[in-house]
Amino acid sequence: MTRIAATVMIVLAAALSAASAQTTSSSSQQGSPMTPVSPDVLQDLAPTGKLRAAINLGNMVLAQKDPATGRPKGVTADLAQELGRRLHVPVELVPFDAAGKVFEAVKTSNLDVMFLAIEPVRANEIAFTAPYVIIEGVYMVPQDSKITRVEEVDRDGVRIGVSKNSAYDLYLTRTLKHATLMRSDDGIAQFVKDKLEAAAGVKQPLVAFASKNPGVRVLDGRFMEIRQAMGTPKGRGEAGSRYLAAFVEEMKASGFVADALKRSNQPDAAVAPPAN
Repeated sequence: MTRIAATVMIVLAAALSAASAQTTSSSSQQGSPMTPVSPDVLQDLAPTGKLRAAINLGNMVLAQKDPATGRPKGVTADLAQELGRRLHVPVELVPFDAAGKVFEAVKTSNLDVMFLAIEPVRANEIAFTAPYVIIEGVYMVPQDSKITRVEEVDRDGVRIGVSKNSAYDLYLTRTLKHATLMRSDDGIAQFVKDKLEAAAGVKQPLVAFASKNPGVRVLDGRFMEIRQAMGTPKGRGEAGSRYLAAFVEEMKASGFVADALKRSNQPDAAVAPPAN
């Protein structure tokens, strides 16, 4: 072999080795299906051998029903499937039509992970990660209402329709001084039916409702920031909650959450910043 040919072979071998190392590193960073998971993590997050993930179809930002299959889709479904892939267990998506119903089901021990807004009441039962998505809580009022600003809603005589045990119900329960909360399974429907002075809810569905109903309008500004996070029932063990917290941080940093929001046509939802 000539000296030139030998040099070429060495360069090629070095290039192939570098490419292989880069591929291995990338696969590891993305959580290769071959990456082992500790038994403690599996016991905490999938004690039955499958991952039972609660999906709240009542929040269109986080989940939607696929018209073709009837199955949940969206950022929460994508995160649940990716977590199951990394744990090497099948995923069962358990649909709910309201966040309050998800929280009530946590006590049954039939759920392993859930996607809910961080709230002090919920934190007594759920070990939350840092948020992965930030959305807004806003008010909707009748078109002819004299209320023009968020600050004007908390007045005597103002009745606000809210979905029972939602994040905004829990928040407004703590913070309102004068207005009255009217709780039901569907705050918007109650607002319309009972001709209430306001409805509170997640911005996207209220804006969508107002766009089809000219008799109402959404107030500018927000009354709260809703920090959507993953969680697992408290008492399962620290290994699982630590793994889940790290998983969420990687999903944000890698662009997974942003891509999932884009695929589900939720461009107004913001990916949460890295945890402190």
